[in-house]
Amino acid sequence: MITFDDVELRHDGRIVLSGVSGTIASGSLTALTGPNGSGKTTLLRAIAGLHPLSGGRIVRHGLEPADIALLAQGSQLDRSFPIACRDVVALAAPRVGPFRQIGRDQLAAATAALSRTGLDGMDRRPVQALSAGQFQRLLFARTIVRDARLILLDEPFTAVDAASTQLLLSVVHEWHAQGRTVIAVLHDMDMVRRHFPHTLLLAGQTAQWDADTGIQAA
Repeated sequence: MITFDDVELRHDGRIVLSGVSGTIASGSLTALTGPNGSGKTTLLRAIAGLHPLSGGRIVRHGLEPADIALLAQGSQLDRSFPIACRDVVALAAPRVGPFRQIGRDQLAAATAALSRTGLDGMDRRPVQALSAGQFQRLLFARTIVRDARLILLDEPFTAVDAASTQLLLSVVHEWHAQGRTVIAVLHDMDMVRRHFPHTLLLAGQTAQWDADTGIQAA
């Protein structure tokens, strides 16, 4: 699905990745790991087309922008705006624009996604009333309704308790079973070893594919 051809990336004026080549197969489940500052978020944003390349190219075979869903770290969603959870999720559904009314199908899909992420009965709950963990589950619900072929997750289990983490991991495995391609930035190496068949380790401006994460756990 995605081919990297001698990719170079810069962040804040410095090279964070250089000479990255390789392929992420369609339908694969990949953990993107590495120390802080190694370029994980930058690479994820570059895959989504949101960060310019300073060298090389990324080929997204057959993918249109609508086929890509990014759950960003520290979402910029304004939680002070008076909007209900169901509407926040429904607005992420395909074919819903800023000047188009949310239809019944989108609302039904939003309610189902909220239920799938453990937010049953919170359709009309205002976003500002959610805890940090509930808000993260809301972001997962938004990603579900996007119905994307490529799902990019940047530290998706931040501020989520153990029970919620297991619930959201089941969502990730469900996406994988459906044949979607999932790439997740993660720091929990035990989680990586147990749940992610493929690993891309970033370190020292280089990339190591299917890295031995047991060795690199430190």
